[in-house]
Amino acid sequence: MTAYILRRLLLVIPTLLGVMVINFTLIQFVPGGPIEQIIAQMEGQGDVFGGFSGGGDDVGREGGGDDRYIGARGLPPEFIDQLEREFGFDKPPVERFLDMIWNYLQFDFGTSYFRSISVIDLVIEKMPVSISLGLWSTLIAYLISIPLGIRKAVRDGTPFDTWTSGVIIVGYAIPGFLFAILLLVLFAGGSYWQIFPARGLTSEAEVWNQLSVWGKIVDYFWHIALPVIALTISSFATLTLLTKNSFLDELRKQYVMTARAKGLMERRVLYGHVFRNAMLIVIAGFPAVFIGAFFGGSLIIETIFSLDGLGRLFFEAAVARDYPVIFGTLFIFTLLGLIVGIISDLAYVWIDPRIDFETREG
Repeated sequence: MTAYILRRLLLVIPTLLGVMVINFTLIQFVPGGPIEQIIAQMEGQGDVFGGFSGGGDDVGREGGGDDRYIGARGLPPEFIDQLEREFGFDKPPVERFLDMIWNYLQFDFGTSYFRSISVIDLVIEKMPVSISLGLWSTLIAYLISIPLGIRKAVRDGTPFDTWTSGVIIVGYAIPGFLFAILLLVLFAGGSYWQIFPARGLTSEAEVWNQLSVWGKIVDYFWHIALPVIALTISSFATLTLLTKNSFLDELRKQYVMTARAKGLMERRVLYGHVFRNAMLIVIAGFPAVFIGAFFGGSLIIETIFSLDGLGRLFFEAAVARDYPVIFGTLFIFTLLGLIVGIISDLAYVWIDPRIDFETREG
């Protein structure tokens, strides 16, 4: 097993490199880079760059400006060149990529172009929101879906199985953002009851600082209740049906019939023999569920509930072409996903020691 883990860890390097190469290459063909973003923001501010030539609105018009960027004709070429040097765009793409990877290997992810803060500090600042949404939604989904899926498999075809399937299908059919809006309307003062707050991870600083430890815990869960419920719906439905189908497949196998024929109690058969086999496919989906809820899946929920997390950070960085934030977060979460995948394999062996990845690969 040690050799297998070492091989998986070594595969992290080419996988990370491949992801970064593909995305860095694609970004070269996307119009509207950071310099163009700054130029667009500067349009209409005629005398902002008067210091370059003292000419106010006439800056760059006589000299022709820099035709490399649309809208830059009114800006002095010196200013464009200075921006390129500051952002590193005066170097060839290959050299910029190699410099970026070298810095990343030293865990130096640079500084945001537009926020004047390091990428690491920015990620740490947004992390509490994403951890709250990802951790609690994944935990709740597994704590509810696995027992419910097992119960549905054992009582397959009964009225309990039928009506719970109906509820699950309805929950899965409703997009998470619509369910989030419904929760806001019903329980956050939209049109009916003001039971939960509509925004923020905690109360305002003045209120938060006056709360006791227990009060802060209650306030925290009070604020995240609605977004976590909205984020859990889709993963809850998928995981429940996956668990049910996995257990049904195992219950129909010969070894289950043999165990029952020997007179073993149903609970012993279910949790002593079937559980570890049926749970393998559920565990296989854990990395995708966790990473999706932790990062990508929380974007819309964060926006609706005015939560400033990593999903929203990545989206805003992509819109603004804030490359250090884009590539820094991409590197971090690709690495996190690969590590979670290795942990998932270790969980396979923990649940079923009969699994030997080294023998399988041999």
